[in-house]
Formats: sequence, C-alpha cells, structure tokens
Amino acid sequence: MNIDEQGGIGWAVKHLLDGYTVARRGWNGRGMFLYYVGPKEPFLGFAVMVTVQGDHVPWLCSQTDLFATDWQIVNGPEVMNPIA
Repeated sequence: MNIDEQGGIGWAVKHLLDGYTVARRGWNGRGMFLYYVGPKEPFLGFAVMVTVQGDHVPWLCSQTDLFATDWQIVNGPEVMNPIA
C-alpha cells in the first residue's frame, strides 16, 4: 500500500475498518486523525477523532468531510481500542 495515496470517504472507511488511522489533508488542526473502535457488547462500532489536544471523542462526518477526496492514511494498521 502506498501511504501517500488518498481517496474519498468510502476509501477512508475501508482503511479504518482495516485498522489504519486516517485524516483529511484539508483539516486545519495538525495531528488530528480518526480510528475505528470495533463492536463489543453493549457497544456498536464507531469512529473516534483524536483532537489537536490529544483528546479522544466520538466523531460524526460533516457534509464537507463526506464529499472530500483528500482522505489519507496517517498510521496503521494499529489497534487503538480503549473499550477492548
């Protein structure tokens, strides 16, 4: 896999599910990225954003993020699952 490749939201979700961390080149905050927390009772799977301050928060996709084509891999595959 070429770590310099980028794609749309479907591309980003596929890589999240494969254990990679992803981010948008267009995000203003440096160091922000997403990772996926897989399902574990009683939780369903969800995306988490790591903020500039290093906080981990649940993430919802904006319209801008949904249609962006500048998603890229940050790291991975890694296991980042605080619920496990």
